Amino acid sequence: MLSKEEFKIVYNEYFDAIRDFVFYHCGNSETASDIAQDVFMKIWENQLKLDNSRIKSLLYRMATNMYIDDFRRRLVHVEYENYIKTVNNVEFSPEEKMIFKDLVTAYSKALEQLPDRQRAVYLMSREEGLKYAEIADTFGISVKMVEKYIGSTVKFLKTQLIQYK
Repeated sequence: MLSKEEFKIVYNEYFDAIRDFVFYHCGNSETASDIAQDVFMKIWENQLKLDNSRIKSLLYRMATNMYIDDFRRRLVHVEYENYIKTVNNVEFSPEEKMIFKDLVTAYSKALEQLPDRQRAVYLMSREEGLKYAEIADTFGISVKMVEKYIGSTVKFLKTQLIQYK
């Protein structure tokens, strides 16, 4: 188990180096600070037993993985924004616009019918892009339960939206 003093020593010794390492890769000081902070939060939350001979490589590996995850999340977001811009440049007929508006309304109504936790789990996954493990930690449930919520929500939404048609 990691004591506060041990954690403080590791934090003070490596935080700036980890932040600089991530900044070198991303070029954004805010992102670099966030990722470096996340690395140390994960160490503290999981109470990882730190081996002094491998601590540096562990921290750098964690920072690299977190940066890659963050990069992928941002890339998906940028691709989606570009797709939306492309779609927005296409003129839809009034009928198509009305159908889309009705579909969005049906989707919203279907989401409202779900239990609060199930809806929150689904939205955290689909709209916020969180991983199942992160969602499970947030709600204090198992990853399998998150999978069950997502699966049943998708099935429910399909049946509701098919009925809409």
